[in-house]
Amino acid sequence: MSTSSEGDGVMATTLRGRDDVRLWNRVLALHARVEQRLGTVLQRQHGLGLSEYRALALLAEAPDGELRMQDLAAGLGLNQSSVTRLVGRLNDAGFSYRDLCPDDKRGVYTVITDAGRERHRQAAPAYEEVLTATLDEAEETAEVLAGARRTSEAANTAPTK
Repeated sequence: MSTSSEGDGVMATTLRGRDDVRLWNRVLALHARVEQRLGTVLQRQHGLGLSEYRALALLAEAPDGELRMQDLAAGLGLNQSSVTRLVGRLNDAGFSYRDLCPDDKRGVYTVITDAGRERHRQAAPAYEEVLTATLDEAEETAEVLAGARRTSEAANTAPTK
């Protein structure tokens, strides 16, 4: 029976791949927890969905407070249809309006209104507070888990008498 370094490499890659999958699943779980908490606070306190808040944030930070629909979709990670419905809700609430691109009449911009800027300004502290608190909580949990893991590993590798 022969052992090859190629076989060792496959084993190392497989182990690393499993670790990466576990890590990625933890990242996804954290992301879901953050999204849920942010969405709940924004809806309860400010009457905004999380995507609506993020759209207002992107528009508020954009030059002249406007973005092409496809740029807004890319910034939000949404498809064109979803962004069209989202912008419709923002328009209905008076937080934005649509404007045609002067150079390309097929291009449509979404422009934030003063009311949209104000709603974003009011909601931003709650968004930032919940985000920071949730990430701090996750960091504390990770530190406790890392400490427990180190203790467990030390116990498992300690010489037996």
